[in-house]
Amino acid sequence: MSVSDYQLIEAWKEVLTLSRLEAGQTVTILTGPTTHPQTLACALIATQAMGAVVNRLDLPPVNGEKAFSRDPLAYLGTTPLTGNLPAIAALKASHLVLDLMTLLFSPEQHEILKGGTKILLAVEPPEVLMRMVPSLADRARVLAAAQQISVAREMRVTSSAGTSLACPLGEFGPTAEYGFVDEPGRWDHWPSGFALTYPNDCAAHGTIVIDRGDILLPQKHYVSEPIVLTIEDGYATRIEGGVDASLLGDYMQTFMDREGYAVSHIGWGLQPRARWSTLGLYDREATIGMDARAFEGNFLFSLGPNNEGGGRRTTACHIDVPLRHCTVMLDDEIVVRNGRVTDTAVTTS
Repeated sequence: MSVSDYQLIEAWKEVLTLSRLEAGQTVTILTGPTTHPQTLACALIATQAMGAVVNRLDLPPVNGEKAFSRDPLAYLGTTPLTGNLPAIAALKASHLVLDLMTLLFSPEQHEILKGGTKILLAVEPPEVLMRMVPSLADRARVLAAAQQISVAREMRVTSSAGTSLACPLGEFGPTAEYGFVDEPGRWDHWPSGFALTYPNDCAAHGTIVIDRGDILLPQKHYVSEPIVLTIEDGYATRIEGGVDASLLGDYMQTFMDREGYAVSHIGWGLQPRARWSTLGLYDREATIGMDARAFEGNFLFSLGPNNEGGGRRTTACHIDVPLRHCTVMLDDEIVVRNGRVTDTAVTTS
């Protein structure tokens, strides 16, 4: 069912209020050719209605000769901001940037955030945004999980499908994604709802089994037969299985970059309004798959860069894989048991 402009404008106002937008502050809305027109139109109205000084910065696409799909996360090389000093200056001079284009894993984004500018990414379809309007309860739950991560020294993940992974922790801090930006220099993503971190460099080891029904992103594909990843010294050294394994392996080989095989962020989903099944309702180019990343109880692991968490590894290849039915332990504490989060908080608003 489609979303009315009125509903989406009210949703934007709610998220902007949570993000502490004040009258007189400068908001720059960053757009590109794939920006959803209704999301943009309603963001423009909502920010102006709240008294902000509003600009729109529209940038042309890049990486066309290297792209494998229209998904902005399918290639993490240069961005439309690369070398674009006037555009970077405009964003750094803003109190808040609404990223309707996607700047993830870019040095330009880090530069903008360091100056205190807040960045909120919002590129999912309007009905997904509406269903997962963030709340203070979301924030509290995700921050509690991030605190658990911050004091842990190891994350261990097991499943009946055969996953047995050990990730030493401590080199990188936790990341909490709850859907709004309420502090200077904060980045977040509406919609979201998960806590994550990055394992110590070159330290993760074990086996990951991507089982039937688990999801590959950016492929946006439900796996039909198990894929077995062997993790040694922080890298996926073998990708074994049938056709799905061959497709994943071929895709990753095209980048010709060993760093694409490194274990990147690890964590678990905490958003009960996100659903594992929703991805199958959308055309692949209509969504980047945030339902899949955030649904409650998944173990979300990734391969590729760690510069978003403070590391030095960059690569154009980035794979996100939410796994179902896993048990996740932080040291000796179970935080997810067979795909069910063990805390008692459930956000429904």
